Amino acid sequence: MSELRTIWRHAGTVLVGQLATMAFGVADTVIAGRYAPEALATLSVSWAIFISIFVALQGMVQAQLPIWAELRGAGGGAHVGRSVRQAAYLCAAAMLVGLPVLMFPAPLLRWAEVPASLQGQVETYLRVLGLSLPPALLFRAWSTLNQSLGRPLLVTWLQIASLAVKVPLSIWLTFGGLGIPAMGLEGCAWATVIVYYLLVLVAGWSLKTQPLYAEYRIWQRIEPPHWPTLRAFARLGVPTALALMVEVTSFTLMALFIARLGTVAAASHQVAANVTAVLYMMPLSLGLATSARVSYWLGAGDQRQARVALRTGFKLALVLACGSAVVLSLAHRGIASLYAGGNTEIVRLAGGLLLWVAGYHIADAMQALGVFLLRSYGVATRPLAIYCVLLWGVGLGGGYLLAYRGVGAMAPLQEPAAFWAAGAVALSLTAGAFTWLLWRVVRTHRSPLGA
Repeated sequence: MSELRTIWRHAGTVLVGQLATMAFGVADTVIAGRYAPEALATLSVSWAIFISIFVALQGMVQAQLPIWAELRGAGGGAHVGRSVRQAAYLCAAAMLVGLPVLMFPAPLLRWAEVPASLQGQVETYLRVLGLSLPPALLFRAWSTLNQSLGRPLLVTWLQIASLAVKVPLSIWLTFGGLGIPAMGLEGCAWATVIVYYLLVLVAGWSLKTQPLYAEYRIWQRIEPPHWPTLRAFARLGVPTALALMVEVTSFTLMALFIARLGTVAAASHQVAANVTAVLYMMPLSLGLATSARVSYWLGAGDQRQARVALRTGFKLALVLACGSAVVLSLAHRGIASLYAGGNTEIVRLAGGLLLWVAGYHIADAMQALGVFLLRSYGVATRPLAIYCVLLWGVGLGGGYLLAYRGVGAMAPLQEPAAFWAAGAVALSLTAGAFTWLLWRVVRTHRSPLGA
């Protein structure tokens, strides 16, 4: 089977599952918008915080994909099982880091100057949603294992099934009925918690019973912490988590800063942010699929085939990103209406932001694939430095200056588009830097995960 077909099938399968999971947020956004405009603003701020924590921590777990794919490529067998069991300690450490922030977010809300009228609702929502972090991280470890084995189909089916449970459950708990009182936005959070615990139970059952995992002997008594393995996890996982935190916070802190502009601005930004997150699932899926193939061939010692897989992934990412940008440019107002219903003010502002999202997405796709492939070659620290300078400095910092301080003779814009414009420039520079760095690393690469 050609690399194109292999990557396309793997990425397509992952994409369907990722979109199903991402639809959790889409569904909650639509439900919140129908429940009350204030709920949409609360959701915007809450998800900005939750995603900043969750994506960084799941990135630490997901960063082990190249390690497990290389072990498989080298015929690792039981070594894969031992490595996966050691990842349980990694998940436990991630939970200990993330839960206190989600359960006690008040200092962060005050620092970001979130309006006092939203703070209480945001705290309540996050305390419930935080309960989903432990099962979500364990499920991410299981799905990463499946992706490293080149067998993501079961993960996708579970993600689709979870969406079929999540949507009606969110509607029921939010609006009430059948003896359940209306919980408002908090009902969406409880639905997410319930679904993730169901997912992790099914994942554990599959590890114990499915033939796919038999040769890896994963379901055995966990060994004590093996520090060389955990150090290898940390060497790749910690910079990856920090890089993801920078990447995500450069995006989600926009929501906290934009909240100062009022409910309409926050709600409009939530629409644009949600569409951006959905579009990001395409490069994310390609990144996972391409990284798995590149790492597999590196583990097998075939540098030439690894480069073939790398080039194939980039070509697919560019074509899909450009196509998505064209569709978004043509349908921006209709998409905004889908989210905001009859609120013409939100539709107008969100529609304008979606035009910025079209350009933002192309750059985002290229940098996302680049950073995944750099991790396949063991490079994680240098992308972190690039993210700090460009995404925080040029993107978030530049957006803040444009929106609230002004640049030179330009007066402050006082609108969300300032952040999206600066973010698009920052991501374009980041994509260029990653492409150049990847070119250099591939030319000099000698051993797996040795850079």
